Amino acid sequence: MSWQTHTVFNQPKPLSNSNLYLSDTALQEAVAREGAGWDHALLTAIGLQLGSAESLELGRMANLNPPELLRYDACGNRIDEVRFHPAWHMLMQGLAENRVHNLPWQESAPVGAVVARAARFLLHAQVEAGTLCPITMTAGAIPLLRNMLPAAMKDWLPLLLSDRYDARGLPAEQKRGLLIGMGMTEKQGGSDVLSNTTRAVPLGNDGAYRITGHKWFFSVPQSDAHLVLAQAEGGISCFLLPRLLPDGTHNAVHIERLKDKVGNRSNASAEVEFHDATGWLLGEEGEGVRLILQMGGATRFDCALGSHALMRRAFTVALYHALQRRTFGKVLAEQPLMRQVLCNMALVLEGQTALLFRLAHAWEEKNDPLAPAFCRLMTPAAKFVICKRGTPFVAEAMEALGGMGYCEESELARIYRETPVNSIWEGSGNIMCLDVLRVLHKVPDVAEMLTQEVQKVKGQNRHFDRLWRQLQPHLRTAGPESGRDIATALVKIVSAVQILQYAPESIAGAWCRAELDNRGNARIPEKTCMALLLRAAGRE
Repeated sequence: MSWQTHTVFNQPKPLSNSNLYLSDTALQEAVAREGAGWDHALLTAIGLQLGSAESLELGRMANLNPPELLRYDACGNRIDEVRFHPAWHMLMQGLAENRVHNLPWQESAPVGAVVARAARFLLHAQVEAGTLCPITMTAGAIPLLRNMLPAAMKDWLPLLLSDRYDARGLPAEQKRGLLIGMGMTEKQGGSDVLSNTTRAVPLGNDGAYRITGHKWFFSVPQSDAHLVLAQAEGGISCFLLPRLLPDGTHNAVHIERLKDKVGNRSNASAEVEFHDATGWLLGEEGEGVRLILQMGGATRFDCALGSHALMRRAFTVALYHALQRRTFGKVLAEQPLMRQVLCNMALVLEGQTALLFRLAHAWEEKNDPLAPAFCRLMTPAAKFVICKRGTPFVAEAMEALGGMGYCEESELARIYRETPVNSIWEGSGNIMCLDVLRVLHKVPDVAEMLTQEVQKVKGQNRHFDRLWRQLQPHLRTAGPESGRDIATALVKIVSAVQILQYAPESIAGAWCRAELDNRGNARIPEKTCMALLLRAAGRE
């Protein structure tokens, strides 16, 4: 007697063994356009490797088996060690080999290194996002540290620029590569770091200080050192706290617990106490906020990249499903309403890709005197808009899969939990919008920069011209209550400049109607829909 009651059919195959780079036409075009075409072969190889079933399984396992805190060893010695699943270490090894943590800071880095690094980051983030926390912290710290490493750490720079991942808890000089974390947030302050209570007192003439206090969010506690803010006599100051002191003993940083986060489960975030820990002053007393803001531009950009990567992966999973699943007599992607949903999602990704890689190029632009103003304004604006858009975008992708998308077997469940963190890390949405207003009001070159950007495409699209006319009078006078509207409009304007210059004409027109026409999204013509979906699948 057979107990089989039915045959399983019309169930799409999971998305695996694809090339994450070659399947994204907009990304390939942006990389070439912004000066990193020389990295095409390596990006192709990375995209193939990361899109494999094996890499995707590493991402799943790293999150299924989160890090574990071991405070003491078997003999009762306090060790404050964080242990990870082997999948974490394998993913970290790939990131280091691909120099996602230090490519632009290499002595021989070619022009376009920031753009190439952004593309590599985006590909890795589609597979596993938690491992990117130590990577982005290190990438942001290197340009700061290379000019002001304390004498006690004078030999660290080659190790920060290494392509080796070394997880061993050894003194720096015995390792093959180093990683840096951050500790800014305290219980009473959050983003308001001026209210920090952690104290720093000089120990001698070598720049060493005794640090006493706490951090409520201490990113990547297993890192070789952390940048922390503390109150010194001269004000909020920035310090480098090594995990192991020069004599090989553990610094007095006690891990109280690991955070039980909604997502980002593979990555360790900790609460710590400083029991007379030793740190070395970076710069001068009172310069802490200024120094951290230098690092913050890079880490904020990575938050926007990370959200875009999660959106891209969610969309790709949804599209792959819709191209296979049959419903009501048609393939799901051929159903008119679903087709419009997928095409509008593809338009969002087109605009974000163009904006992010224009921004990546600006970060290393040496010949344009207005590039710093562009970066200073558009980095917090992009972080706010893209990160805020991520969660509903991923929810839409999840809905395309129906009940399957809501189950843990689907990678969309992990992506959905992961997405909100980028809106919170490195300054939440309101902090970003206040920063945008601060730049508009205080940076002299911003008005000229925006005018030059707009002139590139002015007169090509009526929706664009109308939005610019409406926005322009408010740029210098907008108050805090308008911060979100101003940041959103700026992202639309600058994205439109890129889209109108470089996207195919039909897609540029559809993008402007969808993103700039305040009467609501118009139906995307069938021919444009086909072109969008082919581009989104790398089959143009």
